Amino acid sequence: MVIQGAILAAGRGDRLRAAAGGIPKPLVEVGGVPMIVRQCRAMLDAGVARVTAIVNSETAEHAERMKIEMPRELTVIVRDTTSSMETMLAFADHLEPGWFLAATVDAIAPAGEVARFAAGAQKMIDSSVGKSIAGVLGITRWRGDEKPMFAELTKEGLISRLGGGQTDYATAGFYFLSTRIFELAPRARSAGLDALRKFLALAIESGFQLGGIEMNGVIDVDEGADLSAARAAVRDPRRGSHRA
Repeated sequence: MVIQGAILAAGRGDRLRAAAGGIPKPLVEVGGVPMIVRQCRAMLDAGVARVTAIVNSETAEHAERMKIEMPRELTVIVRDTTSSMETMLAFADHLEPGWFLAATVDAIAPAGEVARFAAGAQKMIDSSVGKSIAGVLGITRWRGDEKPMFAELTKEGLISRLGGGQTDYATAGFYFLSTRIFELAPRARSAGLDALRKFLALAIESGFQLGGIEMNGVIDVDEGADLSAARAAVRDPRRGSHRA
């Protein structure tokens, strides 16, 4: 299976600004490496040959000014999207039909965890003979984090519901998806959806089968405390925590 990589990095990251000294979130360093570069390397380690990232114009300008060296396997597309959903849908213009590993730029996973997720997703897809599975989401045990997107799973590991009331699991920011998911773009826009989480919930409601694989130690870097936790976890992997 040929896997493409996609990094969602077009958000402003306003809650992290003060702790990051005003630097756009994708360029904030964790373990001495900008998050966009770190995410790209994790995808390459997972078997992805080429990675595409979508960033906003401010991030692109800062990257040029700061002389950030991007991996040669990474193609950066500059696009000022209006929401995380529109960032995801923008990849339809840059990906070949097939499967892709996507991630938000601020989902920091321990070494090897992204590769484990990607391998597990492929195994789940290969075993789903006769099923119309359209992708697999990384999920984590909910630990009381703010604004999670809860996920409810069946005994077979398929996601029966996204969003709504509290469950044991929340999404982790990693997605292994078929480009068939982009077929929902007209319906999502017609419904006025404005977030990736709402788009994924629509996919479930529309009959797209999505599986779930638990990921360990993922930290979603939204604010200063998260950044400190991610940096501490990189120094000492035992300190990684589950984040939505």
